[in-house]
Amino acid sequence: MQTDIDPRNLIGRKAFDRNGTKIGTVDEVYLDDATGVPEWAAIRTGLFSRDAFVPLEPSELVEGTLHIPFERSLIKDAPDFGVGRHLSPEQELQLYHHYGLDVAPPPSFPDRSFGKLAGSEDADA
Repeated sequence: MQTDIDPRNLIGRKAFDRNGTKIGTVDEVYLDDATGVPEWAAIRTGLFSRDAFVPLEPSELVEGTLHIPFERSLIKDAPDFGVGRHLSPEQELQLYHHYGLDVAPPPSFPDRSFGKLAGSEDADA
């Protein structure tokens, strides 16, 4: 999704699934803790129903509406964590897995010496 969009401008916009079926209205936007980039949207799926979390990364804002590249049934079956609270890393991981989006593991560092310890002498010197 375009990262230059003010997340406050997403709230209240209509949301549609991959087939153009209306899902609901953007209720809240959740930002990444580290970058501040909009990462998730909570979509109000009906008058008396709960909000469903959707990832903003593969979604697009087209002519003032949010288009989410997933089926409505998958969106409505997303894990329910309630709105108005911070999403934990574990909850985000559950959401990524629900939508089949792989999250790369953090990079590992190679096993090698990065230098000498202070005060140690190198016998080969």
